[in-house]
Amino acid sequence: MPIFAVAIAVVVAIIVLIILFKMVWRVAEPNEALIISGLAARSKPIDGVESLGFKIVTGKGTSVLPGFQTARRLRLDSRAANLEVHCVTQQGIPVKVRGVVIYKVGDDFVSIANAARRFLEQQKSMDGAIHELFTGHLRSIIGNLTVEDLILNRERLTSETRGSAADEMSKLGLVVDSLQIQEIDDETGYITNLGRPHAAKVAAEARIAEAERDQEATRKEQEAMRENAAVIRDTEIKKAEYEGQVQQAAQQARQEVILKETRNAELEAERTEKRLESEVRKPADARAYEQVKLAEAEREERISYAQAAATEVQLKAQREAEATRLLGEAQADATRQKGLAEAEAIKARAEALAQNTDAVIAQQLAEKWPEIVQAGAGVFGNVDNMVVLNGAEGIEDMLAKALTLGGTGLGVARQLLAGMNGQNGQNGQNGNPANGAAQAVPATPVELPEQD
Repeated sequence: MPIFAVAIAVVVAIIVLIILFKMVWRVAEPNEALIISGLAARSKPIDGVESLGFKIVTGKGTSVLPGFQTARRLRLDSRAANLEVHCVTQQGIPVKVRGVVIYKVGDDFVSIANAARRFLEQQKSMDGAIHELFTGHLRSIIGNLTVEDLILNRERLTSETRGSAADEMSKLGLVVDSLQIQEIDDETGYITNLGRPHAAKVAAEARIAEAERDQEATRKEQEAMRENAAVIRDTEIKKAEYEGQVQQAAQQARQEVILKETRNAELEAERTEKRLESEVRKPADARAYEQVKLAEAEREERISYAQAAATEVQLKAQREAEATRLLGEAQADATRQKGLAEAEAIKARAEALAQNTDAVIAQQLAEKWPEIVQAGAGVFGNVDNMVVLNGAEGIEDMLAKALTLGGTGLGVARQLLAGMNGQNGQNGQNGNPANGAAQAVPATPVELPEQD
């Protein structure tokens, strides 16, 4: 436990020492100077200068007692101040000069001491002081110079300005690193007019020089074109000669090739002819002879076949003609037999009709009786409503009258037949009784007239 406490105490002491050291020790950066004032802050005499009453430290560290001493920093890096001065030249021409001054605090202890006395707490005011200082010197110097001097000899202006401001800058502890006159303007156009003659001269000389150069260039171009034309001509001549030689050589080569090809073609033709002779012509002749013989044999075969077919057709035609003749004879005989049978039937029917007319008519009416009754009943087909007064008897009377139409038809048929027989008797007297008997029998049943 005591060891742990001792360790803690040691650590705390070290931390306290580090904090105290940080609070006491100050280090000057390369671009700054420490100005220490207070108890025992005295610098040694430098270059005959007595003690300053404060201590200057650059590039190293030093201890500062808190509460007894104060340390402040003075920057030693470069600064820039822009200048814009309106002034009048020796010729009375107003001009405006723009420039820039690059300055800094001097590196020696005297300059640092002077700058510390004047700008330590007002370092931002350095640019204003420099601007006012150099403005005054520029006005005084430009008043003794002409515009031509300002334009042609700016180095003189800058050197005189730096020289005239050197004492004041030394008292302020400042040094000028660079002074540049950037621009000189005038509102009257003097500088512009001043440059016009020279500009015109330069422009004329430029145009003359340009024209001379154009002429020289044209001459050179023409000479070059003539040389090029000569070279092109020589080249074309040599090219034509070379092409002629090449064409001649090519023609000779083609002639040799044509001769070789002709010889090869002749040899190839001879070989082909022999090959055709052995492979095509002889086999073709053999095949042609074979085809001729085959054609002759086929022709003989077709002739024999045609003759046989003609003979067969002739025999077939003879058989068909004989069959047609026999068929015609059979049909004629059948027709004759049929006519004889029909004539005998008509004759028998006429005789039967002459002997018993009522029986024949009764037979025909019996065959057509259903149709006759249907025609009589058709009278009632157009009747929509019918009223029977006598009941069942009335209906029986009506049906009886419809059925008696057959008897009425029978009487009519008998009268017609009697009239026809009278006509047939007259025709029989004319010498054709068979025809009269045949005409007495109608081919179709007699149609009775419809009664409404």
